[in-house]
Amino acid sequence: MRRLALLAAAAALLLVPAAAPAHSPSHSAFPKLIALPDGWQPEGIAIKRSTFYVGSIPTGAVYRGDLGTGQGAPVVPAHEGRAAIGLKVHHKQLWVAGGPTGKAFVYDARTGADIAEFALATGTPFINDVAIGRREAYFTNSRAAEVFAIPLRGGPVRRIPITGDFVQTGDPTTATNLNGIAVAGRHTLVLVQTNTGKLFAADARTGVARAIDLGGADVMNGDGLLLLGRTLFVVQNRLNQIAVIHLSRDLARGTVVRTITDSAFDVPTTIAASRKHLYAVNARFGTTDPQPAKYNVVRVP
Repeated sequence: MRRLALLAAAAALLLVPAAAPAHSPSHSAFPKLIALPDGWQPEGIAIKRSTFYVGSIPTGAVYRGDLGTGQGAPVVPAHEGRAAIGLKVHHKQLWVAGGPTGKAFVYDARTGADIAEFALATGTPFINDVAIGRREAYFTNSRAAEVFAIPLRGGPVRRIPITGDFVQTGDPTTATNLNGIAVAGRHTLVLVQTNTGKLFAADARTGVARAIDLGGADVMNGDGLLLLGRTLFVVQNRLNQIAVIHLSRDLARGTVVRTITDSAFDVPTTIAASRKHLYAVNARFGTTDPQPAKYNVVRVP
């Protein structure tokens, strides 16, 4: 009888559902707005699993936080003479575009320690965004018709002149031309030209670019790009929206299928994805006193 009673008790325990861990909230419960430090002046965002990273334009610092709790702290400290614009996380490394420094920086994503620094361009450059391919990290220069490719496992940096349909326009010291970048397949880069609203597909080996036909539409003020399969998300910063574009298989054409807007957008610049949500950084360009201003990340479906 004692043996039967023990078996019955064990069976009853098996029928009791296990409680969900207190530290694992459902994604629907994640905060819509994630506060960044006051005066942070962000631009780029990267996500790995439930961890996000956001750079600080004027200081070069990088903030690391948790999407579930919204809590975080700087992981890369401020560096004199550095900047952090676009950034991507690759394995255990952070690859950061250095804006007017003309450089790219690589940090340890866990400790924030310096790993590498690359001098890419001189004069009046603006190294704006970065995308990670299979073998190289690609950086755009908004002040010249060029992309830089840095081997992920060591080797010489390649300068890729962007030619073909792409034409640099505006004041070469201030105009924002090439901006967001994404990798499509083995040897193709998708690029946005901010000041014309055009998209391009460029050969990563030769730099020859062809315009992507949007059927009369444009993505003016295009900033950060996110490519998921054949769906391209384009952040249109000062328009406070994200264009959703379906691309043809050969990347020759694209159709704007919808735009994502949100009342919380305040000049979003770049996005990253987690599960079925996008996270957009509010750069708040034009804020009269940015140093004490409040900044945040916005979650949208």
